[in-house]
Amino acid sequence: MRTEAVVDLAAIAANVATLKSNTAAELMAVVKADGYGHGMLASARAALAGGASWLGVAMLEEALALRAAGITEPVLAWLWTPRETEALRDALAAGVDISVSSQAALDLVVTTAAELGSPARVHLKIDTGLSRNGVTAADWPHLLDATAKAAASGVIETTGIWSHFVYADSPGHPTIARQIERFGAALDTARGYGVVPELRHLANSAGTVTLPQCHFDLVRPGVAVYGLSPVPEKGDFGLVPAMTLRTTIANVKRVQAGEGVSYGHQYVTDRQTTLALVPLGYADGVPRAATNTGPVSIRGNRYTISGRVCMDQFVVDIGDDEAVAGDEVVLFGPGSDGEPTAQDWADVLDTIHYEVVTRIGSRVPRSYVGGAA
Repeated sequence: MRTEAVVDLAAIAANVATLKSNTAAELMAVVKADGYGHGMLASARAALAGGASWLGVAMLEEALALRAAGITEPVLAWLWTPRETEALRDALAAGVDISVSSQAALDLVVTTAAELGSPARVHLKIDTGLSRNGVTAADWPHLLDATAKAAASGVIETTGIWSHFVYADSPGHPTIARQIERFGAALDTARGYGVVPELRHLANSAGTVTLPQCHFDLVRPGVAVYGLSPVPEKGDFGLVPAMTLRTTIANVKRVQAGEGVSYGHQYVTDRQTTLALVPLGYADGVPRAATNTGPVSIRGNRYTISGRVCMDQFVVDIGDDEAVAGDEVVLFGPGSDGEPTAQDWADVLDTIHYEVVTRIGSRVPRSYVGGAA
């Protein structure tokens, strides 16, 4: 195969088992965005095999795809709009748990559940400081009152109350304690309205590995499931990166000193040298910003992309080292053989490893090892 993203399903299962071993709470493996680029269905099955009892997704269609694949475990979907009435109906009919962040959202869920004739399972989201989704503290009592009435009529079940951290990946940041306090206050208010959920959940990947006091009943690791440390400066927490992105050299040629390389001649050879052409580009998810910065490994040696990343290809100056067309090129992997990691790419691009793995495009086929996909 010319290019592939190799996903180690055994690593995903082991990562979930490692995360689960450090908490008494249930574990929701977040498999949104096609399993952070690793493949949603294969990743979900591996996570369940590793001990996850829940799956989390952003979009309703992601939840429906899990159900269509025969996955029956609890699934929470949290990002939807009022225009998705048909998808909402299908999700509720399929037993998908739905997050609710406003009175209008609750009203739509209640109406749809009543039409279906079966109660909807809802998770109320309280905004504790992220200012994205979630109901504000000012509107929280109104939502609780409506929720209690809907539950009393049998049209909904309050499965969860939840929120999301701003800065859990920076241990000690003052927002962490403030959000935990606000979440606790929200739970206290909910009890006053008779709204007592089965599950309280706040911890993301970083919270799962660094904040045991906020595990409550359920933790929701995402990037950690795929072996990427949520707090890189604190170590790997026993996690193993699951994805290796590799391809093969398309062409090798010798050029003289002073030759410009790729569009705009952002790189010029300073000596007679060998250039290797790599058939991956920004259409595949290799950032154009990796021009003259992206690390790669060829024949066990580390190099840096030379010149501008193009839509389908980039060039690497390998000096006087030997290489031939067909040699393997590793852009990133677990790092166990000296190859770059997704974190290495994030460092040179001034971004996060989440973006590095999730942006690998559909043109790059996924292959799986370490388990059945």
